[in-house]
Amino acid sequence: MIGYLHFNPADACTLPRIEQKELAPLDDLQITAFLKEIQGNSMEALFTVTLFTGLREGEVMGLMWDCVDFEAGTITVNKQLQRLRGGGGEYRFVSPKNGKSRVITPAASVMALLKRHRAAQAAQRLRAGKLWEDSGLVFTDELGHHLAQAAIYRSFKKAAAAIGRPDARFHDLRHSYAVAAIRSGDDIKTVQETLGHATAAFTLDIYAHVTAQMREASAARMDAYIKSVCGT
Repeated sequence: MIGYLHFNPADACTLPRIEQKELAPLDDLQITAFLKEIQGNSMEALFTVTLFTGLREGEVMGLMWDCVDFEAGTITVNKQLQRLRGGGGEYRFVSPKNGKSRVITPAASVMALLKRHRAAQAAQRLRAGKLWEDSGLVFTDELGHHLAQAAIYRSFKKAAAAIGRPDARFHDLRHSYAVAAIRSGDDIKTVQETLGHATAAFTLDIYAHVTAQMREASAARMDAYIKSVCGT
């Protein structure tokens, strides 16, 4: 006998049910309030770009100017900046979550915002002089160094609490973008590619409630149309 098992002991185990967290994106009124609240904030550009592109936190933290093509109106997302666990606060660049780079085409107003931000950063560089760190990053502190996750967290939570959403997470900006994009008529494949999801099915699964609401609204519009043409 060589000790082969005649059955799988794991078959007797009951796996816990996977509960998908309910999404909590900002609604239109909250987005308007949030944008007003962050005006003049040192993180204003970062928050706004995240809200209107759906970039992940690490992706927006690691965004480099050489990945922003103002002529083509595109942004290449090919890396993210992450804090090493147990690394004494060190950060490093890693590949995007699914291991693939992507090119997104943000709204023209987002690209205009990035142009203004680049000019503001150039002014910061002049003020800092020799202390400036030429990191090439789009979003930095006043000396050109990369931002810390803790600083982003504190600033976001303060703004979120001010608009009555203390429960909101930074990642909810990404969800807010996705919901707004789907509602505005973007097809799921486009939203999937912009967000960097592996498949369109995954995107559909996450935002199924949004598409369901749109189907219901479509049915209501068609019902109103039928009644108008039938004279009922």
